[in-house]
Amino acid sequence: MKHPVIATAVGIAIAVLQTVVVAEVDAKWAQAELKEHGCLTCHAIDKKKVGPAYRDVATKYKGKAAADVVTSMKSKPEHAGVLKKISDQDLNMISEWILTLSK
Repeated sequence: MKHPVIATAVGIAIAVLQTVVVAEVDAKWAQAELKEHGCLTCHAIDKKKVGPAYRDVATKYKGKAAADVVTSMKSKPEHAGVLKKISDQDLNMISEWILTLSK
């Protein structure tokens, strides 16, 4: 009887720890991806360019999920070219980073 309980507890602990590791956002990676895909041509972190500053996007979506940011990005025709070159997983990770910028 003890073994299934221990195995379950270990499984839950592993799942929680993996979630914490995955949840951490790598700012350097996100910014490198933004640069590589040309996003920084129209956006900046702290100031409006052609598009809104990422800090303003983070404030707008504060308390919402990264998926909401991704949905917004995908709804803009001007992002179509970039969206063909980047995976949904990477978009989600970038959106997670953007959300860390909220004031």
